[in-house]
Amino acid sequence: MKIKDRPEYRSKSLVLSFDKDTPVLDAVAVMSEKNYGAVVIVDSANKPVGIVTERDLMRRLLAKHKDPSATRLSEIMTTELKVAKAEDNLLDWLRIMSNERFRHLPIVDDAGVLTSMMSQGDFVSYTWPELFQRLGEQSKATFIKMPSLISMVISIVIFAVAAGFLVVLGS
Repeated sequence: MKIKDRPEYRSKSLVLSFDKDTPVLDAVAVMSEKNYGAVVIVDSANKPVGIVTERDLMRRLLAKHKDPSATRLSEIMTTELKVAKAEDNLLDWLRIMSNERFRHLPIVDDAGVLTSMMSQGDFVSYTWPELFQRLGEQSKATFIKMPSLISMVISIVIFAVAAGFLVVLGS
């Protein structure tokens, strides 16, 4: 499935973005008001140059006792930015985000202009139903292919229940 095929992608609010010279306090006020966990820092052409997440605020601002009204977003933003395109495979990005431990993924168009942002939560809402469906399909296929395995598992369960029952009676 492509990122653009997700209902969350189509229904996303506008990306919260700021100029790199914006004071952190101003960005945090808007993040707090709108309940955003991250903001994208863009250049004059609206191309992402960085991202500031709640983790950046904790590690690069609060832990270093910086003044949020005097500190600019450029001083605390993550510049090694991963960006995706709407045509990209959703599961590939979920895997990358999980392995590299980041939760927000700016989406850009072919010109590199910011169009949206997806969070790991947006992707996970897709994967749970898909995982349950695949598990059901694989379980069904396994039972059809291996009826003797089913008999063995059922026998073990019956034996375990019977043994437990006998232990209880013997007590």
